[in-house]
Amino acid sequence: MPRLVTYMRISTPLEILVKANKKFIISLFLTGLTAAASCTLVSKPTQKADVVTVFLTGNELGTMKPCGCSGGQLGGLDRRSAVFNSVPAKSRLIVDTGSFVEGDSEQDIIKFDIIIRAFSLLGYDLVNLTEKDIATAENLGLLDGIGSLFDVISSLKPTDVNLAAKFTKKFSLKSETVAVTVAAFDAESASIEQIGRLFTAPPGLQTVNILILNRCGPGIINSITKQAIVDCLVCPAESDEPALLSAPDKKPLVVSVGRFGRYICNLQIKPAKDKGKPILSFGLIPVEEDLPQDSSLLALYEDYQQLVKEANLLERYPRFPLPDGLEYTGPESCKGCHEYEYEKWSATPHAAAYATLKTVGSAFDPECAVCHVVGMKYESGFVSEQKSGDLKDVGCEICHGPGSEHTKTLGTAKTTGPKLDCTDCHTPETSGEYAGNEELYFEKITHWREPKAAADVK
Repeated sequence: MPRLVTYMRISTPLEILVKANKKFIISLFLTGLTAAASCTLVSKPTQKADVVTVFLTGNELGTMKPCGCSGGQLGGLDRRSAVFNSVPAKSRLIVDTGSFVEGDSEQDIIKFDIIIRAFSLLGYDLVNLTEKDIATAENLGLLDGIGSLFDVISSLKPTDVNLAAKFTKKFSLKSETVAVTVAAFDAESASIEQIGRLFTAPPGLQTVNILILNRCGPGIINSITKQAIVDCLVCPAESDEPALLSAPDKKPLVVSVGRFGRYICNLQIKPAKDKGKPILSFGLIPVEEDLPQDSSLLALYEDYQQLVKEANLLERYPRFPLPDGLEYTGPESCKGCHEYEYEKWSATPHAAAYATLKTVGSAFDPECAVCHVVGMKYESGFVSEQKSGDLKDVGCEICHGPGSEHTKTLGTAKTTGPKLDCTDCHTPETSGEYAGNEELYFEKITHWREPKAAADVK
């Protein structure tokens, strides 16, 4: 069972044709699918439940799984099924608040498609499309078809497609029927008074109204609170971890869903003892690495890795010239004068860094490779194992700088930048135990004899 923290290979409808040095062409195949988008309201039949759970995710920003470079990392689309399936389908509503990818690079385009397919496999009921999501989907010709995979809402109105502004699903909660409505609202350009039009109470039903905002602030929250219509406000995330931004017993609950998919928010709806307004409570569930992985999502991630490889993104990675005509030479060029250091380094995990990527199938992913090879961001740096295999792994020049002049002058010319600091790669996302244990990590890579050598690295 997933741990709750509380505050009180299959066929796919999407096909990417990837060709090197050409723009991606993505086609959506609608065979056997029925369109589900509506211009005003999407409604689902009544579901019986004693407690209704609304799972909230969002702000994936292209992160489909943790990098796996260290233990204890949270997240992974392939582990979400374990959380969702802990609640019967009749008792749950699965919602993503949007922001699939962070940029518009070729790799982001591949991710966008994969994440859409993942949400379909995971059984999402509803996805909110942000301005960035809509722009990407329109550019790829996908906007018309996304609603055939799951229901879609948005506060924005694209020119050629009618997107619903709200979605309602009914549940039988004890002896009463509760209509759970999720709506999206553009707080930047629309009047707060218009929110009332989104939440029209069906006669004879209890209601729970959830509003996804594209902008939050004290003034906006106060104005919405005064209307006494909304039960839960979902604000844009400003941190990786979800947060309850209001008092747990106040209406509306104001929450943020976090970023990068490390947690899944859990909004529980329970019947009131006096048959009044249903009671809401908010919690978060860490997506921990010991949760079982969904085989279909694992296969989908392998598809992603293959698409990245076929697109040749690693060799086509943007590279910049080094200053003063410097070049990378590889650790073998250092061995002649620094044999002791070379032998010590060869026994460290840094010397096998690239092999770890090959083990997990990420050796062709530039987002991963950049911290497992020498100088990938620069000309003369790592391009591929075939073309520059001497620069794979975390070699000397990552920390000491390009070695061409130093080698040419037999050590007279000191190495200069660019040099990476440990924290450039040992980030909280990739190396969660590094912060606070810097000395322990440094001991693992000690390979010098000179007392000043450690200080000379930076």
